[in-house]
Order: sequence, then C-alpha cells, then structure tokens
Amino acid sequence: MSLATVGILGTQGQQNPTGGSAAGEVGLDDFLKLLITELQNQDPMNPMENNEILQQFSQIREIESNMRLTETLESVLLGQNLTTASGLIGRSIVAMTDNGGTVSGRVDRVSIVDGQPKLNVGGRVVELKNVSEILAESTLLEERE
Repeated sequence: MSLATVGILGTQGQQNPTGGSAAGEVGLDDFLKLLITELQNQDPMNPMENNEILQQFSQIREIESNMRLTETLESVLLGQNLTTASGLIGRSIVAMTDNGGTVSGRVDRVSIVDGQPKLNVGGRVVELKNVSEILAESTLLEERE
C-alpha cells in the first residue's frame, strides 16, 4: 500500500482584498492553528522533527517582531517630519511643486495627506521633502525693504 501526500500549489484560496500581503496579516493564533493542522495531517511514517517546529515558531516570532518594529519606525518618522514641518510655519521657503515648478513664500500651515506632511505656501501645497531652501529671518527683512 502506498501513501499519497497532498501539497498546496499556487496561490489559490482566500485572497487578501486590500491587495497587501496576506502573510503580513497572519498572527500567532493563526500560525498555531496552521501548525496544529499540519501536525494532525503529517505523514506518520515521516513525522515533523521537534527542531523543525521550533524553527517555524522562531520564524513567525521574528516576522511579527519585524512588523511591529516597522510600524514603530514609520510612526517615529511621521512624528519627526511633522515636527520639522510645523517648525517651518511662518518661515519663508523655496520648494519644488509636484509638476516640477518652483514655489517660494511663507509657510501658512501644515497638513497631513496620506501620512505625509504637506506645506501650504501661498495657496499652493508642497511636500516637505521638496523643500530646497529655508530662508533666514534676515532675508525676510531685506525682502520687505
């Protein structure tokens, strides 16, 4: 009597509706359910070794840890960018617009769009990363005279 094994091929099955990685949404509970199912359905003549199970646990913990670290770093970066952008309110800057033009003037306000700080300069919106010059206060006094 021969035993047939069944494997999973391709990417059929439940798809992630957000278009992101479905693996990124697998938590520890989901992983444990999958592991238990794998253990229940393993080949009794060739069972999974303990070190393989531990290796899988280590991998899922590392992935979870990396995801949390990435989220934390993204939050810190947004906080730093927002602090930098808010420090420009009332200052004169020179920046590049999205269409490649140049805009200069005083920063009126800062807004967050799609997780990125945007500067409002005389009715035009520019990204913080597109600022090419921050003019000194003395430059402003010279412009007024």
